[in-house]
Amino acid sequence: MLISNNPATGEAIWEAPVGDADAEVSAARGGWAEWAARSSTYRIEALRRFANIVRGKKDEFAALISSETGKPLWETATEIDAVMNKVDISADAYFERTPSRNKQGALNEQNALRHKPHGVLAVLGPFNFPAHLPNGHIVPALIAGNAIVFKPSEKTPATGAFLVKCYHEAGVPENVVRLLVGGPEQGKELAGHDGIDGLLFTGSVRGGVALHKQFGPRPDKILALELGGNNPLIVWDSPDVYASATIAVQSAYMTAGQRCTAARRLIVEDGKHEELIDAIRKIVERIIVGPPDATPAPFMGCVIDNQSAEAVTDGFLDLIMKGGNPISHLRRIEDDKPFLTPGLIDVTGVENRPDEEIFGPLLQIIRVPDFSSAIAEANNTRFGLSASLLSGSPELYNRFWGNIRAGIVNWNKPTNGASSAAPFGGIGLSGNHRPSAYYAADYCAYPVASAEAPAVRASIGVGLKDPQS
Repeated sequence: MLISNNPATGEAIWEAPVGDADAEVSAARGGWAEWAARSSTYRIEALRRFANIVRGKKDEFAALISSETGKPLWETATEIDAVMNKVDISADAYFERTPSRNKQGALNEQNALRHKPHGVLAVLGPFNFPAHLPNGHIVPALIAGNAIVFKPSEKTPATGAFLVKCYHEAGVPENVVRLLVGGPEQGKELAGHDGIDGLLFTGSVRGGVALHKQFGPRPDKILALELGGNNPLIVWDSPDVYASATIAVQSAYMTAGQRCTAARRLIVEDGKHEELIDAIRKIVERIIVGPPDATPAPFMGCVIDNQSAEAVTDGFLDLIMKGGNPISHLRRIEDDKPFLTPGLIDVTGVENRPDEEIFGPLLQIIRVPDFSSAIAEANNTRFGLSASLLSGSPELYNRFWGNIRAGIVNWNKPTNGASSAAPFGGIGLSGNHRPSAYYAADYCAYPVASAEAPAVRASIGVGLKDPQS
């Protein structure tokens, strides 16, 4: 039995028996062919009904996500909006990214381009956006004609079950979207199942690297990895200190720092940084941390569980032990609940800073002497998901854009909050060059090139003996 607990209260909110990967894959294989044979228009209309179902359950759905993740209600409401909006965005992407084309040749011959679904795709979802992020894989995969076996994070299974129920209520056949309830063991069974044609994964770098190794001998299966980041935010010659501080706080502490695009490293000009850091500190001290339904509404909820809270706290203490200078202390508010205050620490003097994604509300300050050093420090990572520059200089942004190594590069905007109408993905350890969001259509279907003629015509003009000889 898998039990889901509310991290803000500790109470159990949902339970279900652990599922069987074999049974779920078998059911999806049985339903795939009929779904794939339907027109794309039919499939899109089914998913538009899904969006309407979600719209009618918005408050209920948002409350469930809040109770299972500890995120504030205002934030989970925006997640439900993203779930609904994904359908029309994915439909546009499907026709733009995977079009059918015909080029006419001589004698009524033509060269045709069409796209086919892979078959049955497994989706492994994360806990931080337990509806929006798996939905970002599932919707484009369904539009393309695939069947899905979805295993939500074992930390947010109730949200996954609710999402799947909405698909079924909209008329997407039950054997086309399957729910696999379980933990890491069920995830491994699903990923290694011979009956899947690919895997779409959003999660940790550690999990993504393991899957990449597992799928190495299987080039016949599609693998799309959406992983994390150690994302830099550079503030340089910005004319508005308060606005820059606000963007830094939004970048680092939204969703209690549990976003793959969250700013982890704040890079500033040494000697000109004091006013900015003081402005950030003052905002941090005003941040309300609390349960989802608290009044006034909190800016941050808790992290996902006590184990995660301990890991983030340990990461903060490790930086202090290595010489970091804490400006705002990250600490547990309650020993038995995973609420953390936002942390701010200057790590300029820390040698061999760990290039890790500390998945929580912690921002590390690094002071550098010049802008070239700022770009070098921003690129000093194995990751490459998101990066942003706050500056009033277009010339500096041009240098930044041309030299930074990241899949999302912003100017005077936060590192997080990426648009679903654009591709989403990174380089390095942030993914495997299969960006999601608008480009998810690329990995949900494969192109088929066809040379076609209405009649059989053929001749060999060279290299044959004379039949009369």
